[in-house]
Amino acid sequence: LTGFSVSNLHLPGTSEPWERDPIGKPEHIASALQIMIEGPLGGAAFNNEFGRPNLGGYFRVYEQTVGEGDLSTGGAVRRGYHKPIMIAGGLGVISSEQTQKIAFPAGTLLIQLGGPGMRIGMGGSAASSMAAGTNAADLDFDSVQRGNPEIQRRAQEVINHCWGLGANNPILAIHDVGAGGISNAFPELVDGAGKGARFDLSQVPLEETGLAPKEIWCNESQERYVMAIAPESLPIFTAMCERERCPFGVVGVTTDETELTLNDSTRPGDDKAIDMPMNVLLGKPPKMHRDVQRVARDGGVIDVTGVDLEKVAFDVLRHPTVASKRFLITIGDRTVGGLNHRDQMVGPWQVPVADVAVTLADYAGFKGEAMSMGERTPLAAVNAPASGRMAVAEAITNLLAAPIELPRVKLSANWMAACGEPGEDAALYDTVRAVGMELCPALGVSIPVGKDSLSMRTRWSSNDGQTKQVTAPVSLIVSAFASIQDVRQTLTPQLITVENNQALDTTLILVDLGQGRNRLAGSILSQVLGQVGNEVPDLDEPSQLKQLVEAVNALRAQGKLLAYHDRADGGLWASVCEMAFAGHTGVSLNVDMLITEGDGITDSRAEMGDSKNWASQVSERRKELTLKALFSEELGVVLQVRATERDAVIQILREHGLSRHSHVIGKPNAKGVIEVYRDTKAVFSAPLEQLHKTWDEVSWRIAQLRDNPACADSEHAAVGAPNDPGLHVKLGFDPLDDVAAPFIATGVRPKVAILREQGVNSHLEMAYAMNLGGFDTYDVHMSDLQSGRARLDQFQGIVACGGFSYGDTLGAGEGWARSIMFNP
Repeated sequence: LTGFSVSNLHLPGTSEPWERDPIGKPEHIASALQIMIEGPLGGAAFNNEFGRPNLGGYFRVYEQTVGEGDLSTGGAVRRGYHKPIMIAGGLGVISSEQTQKIAFPAGTLLIQLGGPGMRIGMGGSAASSMAAGTNAADLDFDSVQRGNPEIQRRAQEVINHCWGLGANNPILAIHDVGAGGISNAFPELVDGAGKGARFDLSQVPLEETGLAPKEIWCNESQERYVMAIAPESLPIFTAMCERERCPFGVVGVTTDETELTLNDSTRPGDDKAIDMPMNVLLGKPPKMHRDVQRVARDGGVIDVTGVDLEKVAFDVLRHPTVASKRFLITIGDRTVGGLNHRDQMVGPWQVPVADVAVTLADYAGFKGEAMSMGERTPLAAVNAPASGRMAVAEAITNLLAAPIELPRVKLSANWMAACGEPGEDAALYDTVRAVGMELCPALGVSIPVGKDSLSMRTRWSSNDGQTKQVTAPVSLIVSAFASIQDVRQTLTPQLITVENNQALDTTLILVDLGQGRNRLAGSILSQVLGQVGNEVPDLDEPSQLKQLVEAVNALRAQGKLLAYHDRADGGLWASVCEMAFAGHTGVSLNVDMLITEGDGITDSRAEMGDSKNWASQVSERRKELTLKALFSEELGVVLQVRATERDAVIQILREHGLSRHSHVIGKPNAKGVIEVYRDTKAVFSAPLEQLHKTWDEVSWRIAQLRDNPACADSEHAAVGAPNDPGLHVKLGFDPLDDVAAPFIATGVRPKVAILREQGVNSHLEMAYAMNLGGFDTYDVHMSDLQSGRARLDQFQGIVACGGFSYGDTLGAGEGWARSIMFNP
C-alpha cells in the first residue's frame, strides 16, 4: 500500500478552479508536481526490486484557505500539504510461535543485519520534528535517506531462513532500524530484556570512511535490522548471511549491568563515546503537558445557487483526488511474488477503481489477506473528529469488497498534525479520543500499530519579505487489514451487463449511511466551488456500519451481489462513473428518491413569498438537492443486483436495519452515456467516452511529463473507446486438468535446481510451478555453487530465475553470466 497527500499540482497547460490564489512555496523544497512525478517512481522501484507488489493506496490533493479574514492576521489559515504525506506499508505473515521476543541473558550477541552505514539521514528524526522551511536547508538535505531494496531482499532471505527453523530460530529478539538509526534500535532492543550492553563502533558495517562516532551511531541508513542471538547460534547465522551475501556485524554484547557503553576497539586510548545508565536514556521521561484551547474555524455555508451541474460534474471527475490513478499504478509490477489476487485494475478494460487489495496466503489454496486505506483529511479543516471517524469508516467500506469479518479487522493509524499551531493540539486530542476511545471500541476493532508526525507545517519568507505558512489539517491515514477464508468472493466495482451470454437486467442500490443528510463541507465539490462549509459528513451511528458489514456479507454469501463500490471522494457521482468505466457501459441515474425532504415530500409546500415565484423557488431547490445528492461524500455503498432479485435484496437490507435509507438509484444502459434523471426529465447526459477521458486527464498529463509523450498520448486516446473489446480469456483447455500427467514418468521425480542470484525474488513461485510440473525442486544460490556446497551435476535440470537480480540494475544479466564464467 502506498499513499500520497500533496498541495495543488498546477499541471502545465491547465487552469483549474480549485487552484485559485496560489501561495507559492520555499525555493528549496520540491513542488507537489515534482513529488508526484518522482516519488511514486521511487516507491515502485523499491517494490519491484524487493519483490512485493503495490496493490492499493490513495492520492489526495488538497490546498485551501479556511476561515474569514486575512492570512497574515490569523483570521484565516492556509491548509495544504506543502509538507507532504508519503506513506507505504503492507502486511506480513508470521507463525504464532514466533511472535514473542525471548528474554535473553547477559552475554547475548547483538547483531546489525543489512546495509552498511553511511553519512545519510543524519537529520532525519530531527527534521521530521520541525516545520519544513523553518530549519536550515542543509538540515532538510541532511535528513534525506536513500533506500537499497536489493540489500533488503538479502536481509529478508536471512530472516526467512531463521524463522523457517521453527523452534531452532537463532533470533531471540529483532528490531527494525528507523528514526535515530542504531542509536535508538539497539538500546530499545536490550532495554526490552532489562539488560545493558557494550558496543564496539569498529564492528558496525560501514560504507564510508572517516565517520565520526555520532555519525556511525545515529545515521539512518535504511534496510538494517538489529537482533539478539545466542553465541552458540553465531556459526549457523554466519552461514546464512554468507550464503545470501548479506552484510552483518557483531556489534555488541549484553550485560547484567544496565549501562550503555560505546567505544572503538581500534582506538583503545580514546574516551568512550557513550557511557551512561540505561534508565537515563530509556527510563521514565517526564510526561509532556500541553495547555491548549480549541479554535473554531468558520467555513461558512455552502452555496450552490446557480451552479451548473454539467460543469461541476466534469470538474469533479478531473480533480486529482477523484481522477484516475493510472499514472501511479502502471509503473509497478503488480504480479511480483505470484500471490496477488486483486490489484487496482478491474475488469476486461483494466480500469483502476478497486476498493481493496487482496493477496493469497499460499500458491495452492484460496485463503488470503485483504487490505485497504481510508482518509478524509479535508474534513478536519473544520471538524477533525469527524474526519477521523470517516477515515476509519472509509477503510472498512473499502475492505468490505472482500469477504471480511469485522472482529478480525486490524487497523494501522498514522497521525499527522501541526502541533503548536492554534487549535491543532486540541483537534488532535479530540480526534484520537473519538477514534481510539469511542468509535473503534463500538465497532469491535483495534489499532495495534501506528505512527505519527506532528510538525505538518511549512513556513517561509517570500521574496517580498512576507512570512507565509501552509498548515496541514489533522490527518489520520488508516490502513485496514483482515485475513479472509476465500479470496474468490471478493467483489469489484465493474458493472456486469451479460450473464451466461445473455443480456442481464440489473439495478443499482445506494445504501446511504448518511441517512439523507447530504452534507457538502470538505467535499471535492466544495473545493471546486472554492468554498469550505461547516456541515461535514460523519459516521453518526457506528452500529449502522456494523449492520452494513453483516448485510453485505449475507448478500455475498447468497450470490446476490454483482458489483460493489463505496461512496467517497466525488460522492455518488464519482462512484457510479467509476463503476460505469469499469463495466464499459452507460448508466441511467434517477435521483428522485434522494432529493425528498421531511416526510418524503419536497419542501416546496413550505415555500413562502410571492406566489408568482413559487415555481422558480421549487425549481432552484430541486437543483440544490440534486447537487447535494450527487456530490455529497456521506458514507455509503452502491450495489449492483439482478432486477429479479431486487426485492429479496431490499428484504435482507431491511432485516439488518438498512432499508429505510437504501434507494434504487438507476441501472446500466446500452446507450453509451451516463445520464441523470429528475422528475422524469434528463438533467444531465454525456457520452461515457468523454467522461472517461476527463477522469483520465490527470494521469495522462503527468505521464506526458514523466514518460514518452507519444506513448502517453496514445494510451489516453484509447481510454473509453466504444469499440474496445477489452481483454477476455479464452482457454482451449481446462486449467484444473493436469495436462502434464500423461507425459511424466511415474517413477522418481527429476531433481531441478531453482538457481538464483542475490536480489532474485521470483524463486518461490518458480519452485511451485516446477513442483506442479512433476519435478523435485531445490533452492540453489550462486554462492552455493561457487563455494562447492552444491554442484550442477547433482541435478537433472536448472531453472535460472529472473526477478531483479542485482537490484535490476543495467547489466544485471551480464553480471550474473560473468559470475558463472569466471567460476568454472
